[in-house]
Parts: sequence; structure tokens; C-alpha cells
Amino acid sequence: MNKVAIIGCGNVGMSYAFALTVQVNKVNELVLIDINRDKAEGEAMDLNHALTYSPNQLKIYAGDYSDLDDANILVIAAGKNQEVGETRSDLIFKNYDVFDNIISQIKKTKFDGIILIATNPLDVMSYVTYKLSGFPHERVIGSGTTLDTARLRHLVGQKLKINPKNVHAYVIGEHGDSEFVAWSTAMIGVGKLTNELSANSRSRISYDVKNSAYDIINKKGNTSYGIGMCLLALTNAILDNSHAIFTVSCYDPKKKIYYGNPAVIGAKGVESRQKLDLPHDEKILLDESIYSIEGEINKLKLK
Repeated sequence: MNKVAIIGCGNVGMSYAFALTVQVNKVNELVLIDINRDKAEGEAMDLNHALTYSPNQLKIYAGDYSDLDDANILVIAAGKNQEVGETRSDLIFKNYDVFDNIISQIKKTKFDGIILIATNPLDVMSYVTYKLSGFPHERVIGSGTTLDTARLRHLVGQKLKINPKNVHAYVIGEHGDSEFVAWSTAMIGVGKLTNELSANSRSRISYDVKNSAYDIINKKGNTSYGIGMCLLALTNAILDNSHAIFTVSCYDPKKKIYYGNPAVIGAKGVESRQKLDLPHDEKILLDESIYSIEGEINKLKLK
């Protein structure tokens, strides 16, 4: 029996829940938890009505923190949304208070699974969850730059008329303004991507990847479908023990911080982090991104 719990029934949490409902996966039970119980109950009812046409047999219901006791995966998608004109880091104090309350409730349960974080500022909230929960860092995973990497592959595939699944390129560092494309490691098929794209094209794609969220928020108010599918992919990697590589926000024991880095994901969470062999200019970008995340964390004055 594979059980998933979602805390936060907003746009992101429900896009993930809908993906779980309609895409083939190994989840048998889904519990929705929200500070607004009526919202959770309404979402559960709506999702249950979709099951008639779903390939899955899934038990979906609204619950509370006691339902975490036997859950395998907990997705935290609660928190304040990024508004038009706000950066992800603008949410830091608002969402720290939300997480402080949530994690104190989680610690009262018997939950012993894997926590996935989808709340911004992503890397900071992943670190906060790790510090406040006391969980091993391998079992606290932020969605990181998984979505940014998906955006990158989409844009490259669109530019070169290649299936994005055959684009092997990664966005590294903060899920935020200091993220960057590791072009030195990027491949398309068996060839280097830098041989296929001009410097101007790479610069434009990097800009569009970094600013996609702002553009979407300006136009529709939130981003949800992309991250919902990213969370589903991570869920499948865990439950299938597939040892797939994702650019999640994971803990760097040397830097003692969370940031987006390619990592092998399996049944135990982060099985291993991929070592980055970056040229000097990209190492500087990574250091600057880590420094940016550290600055945000330091604002919270965590012990």
C-alpha cells in the first residue's frame, strides 16, 4: 500500500493531486490536508468524480495530521503564493511561520517517510524543513530546479525541433533569480549542445528559463501544472525505486545548505548527489547562487 499525503490544497497541491489521479502510478491512497477543511473536502470530492475515467484505483479523502502515521510520501505545498511583482525570496518570513506550525504538527505523528517540498522560496524552505523536522537530509527533498530544467529542455527542444526528452541539460543552484544553466554539461543526443546553439541563443534561453515563472504569474496569476508533473515524476521515482536523476534541492554536506543539484532519486529519497565538474565561470555562478541562498537563510536566524 502506497500512501501520499498533501499539505496545502492550493493550485500547486491540487495540480499534483490531479496528476496523481489521472496518470498511471503506484499510489493507492491520497489524503488531502488543508487549514480550510471544507476546501480539502471539496477537492477530494471533485477528484473522486474523476476516478470513473482514470486508469487508477485510488482512495482519495480529506484528512488531518493523524493520517500521516502510515504515509510513504508527504508533499508540503502550503504557504503564501508569489504575487505579481514579488520574488520568491519575498515570501521567506511568511512561509517560515507557516512551516514552523506545519512541522510542529508533523513531529507529533508517526510519519517516517519522505518529505517533498514545493513551497517558495524553495531551497530555503527545504533547509527549514530539514532543520526543524530533524529528519535525515536524504528524506527531505525540495523540487529544486526540476521545473526549471523542464522549462530549459522544452525551450531547447522547441528551438532545435527535437523531443525535449532527448535534451540532457540541467539548471543548477537556487530555484530563483541566481539559478543558471550548466551549458558545459548540456548534451543533445550524443553531441554537445553548445555546438548546436549560438551564444546568443543560449543567452536568450537562459533568460526565458529564469523568467518563465514571472511571465506566467503576470499572465495567469500562478504556476501549477509544471510543478505538479515534476512532483509526480519524483513520486514515481521514489515508489518505483527507479534511481532516476533529477535536479532536486538536496543537502550538500560540505556547504551545509540545500540547492538544486542533479541527484539520484530512489526508495530512500536522495540516493546520491551527482558530482559537478564545472568550468571556472560556472563554478563562480554556483558559488554566487549558494551565497544568495545562505543570505536568505541567515535572515531567519535559525539555530
